[in-house]
Amino acid sequence: MDSLKKTVLPILFATIWISLSEFFRNEFLLKSYWTNHYEKLGLIFPAEPINGAMWGVWSLLFAIAIFIIAQKFTLIQTTFLSWLVGFVLMWIVIGNLHVLPNGLLTIAVPLSLLEAFLAAFIVKKSGGRASQRG
Repeated sequence: MDSLKKTVLPILFATIWISLSEFFRNEFLLKSYWTNHYEKLGLIFPAEPINGAMWGVWSLLFAIAIFIIAQKFTLIQTTFLSWLVGFVLMWIVIGNLHVLPNGLLTIAVPLSLLEAFLAAFIVKKSGGRASQRG
């Protein structure tokens, strides 16, 4: 039961937060950026249920990465390392594929930093850390 509290619950809580944050940001704040950009490319923005399910998988994997990083680093270090792993690398790839909408990062960067910080905070405060640092 102790391992459940210190492992599964922090990851679960962080996954829920990440999923909600991603849904709000991409469905309510940035949807027009995505759909307009894809339309200009002659593509249809992928919005099938399987795409949503894959974002759920991404959220879980991001939460697991945050949990692992949090074992060795402070809250601020965990935030920036996880943000780099979860977002910056993704933006480099989708930018290289030319499917990253222009202007999106001005909104996405601060919101993704907030998302990573709160997910790291959730993990740290809900028992997902090996030490008492940060």
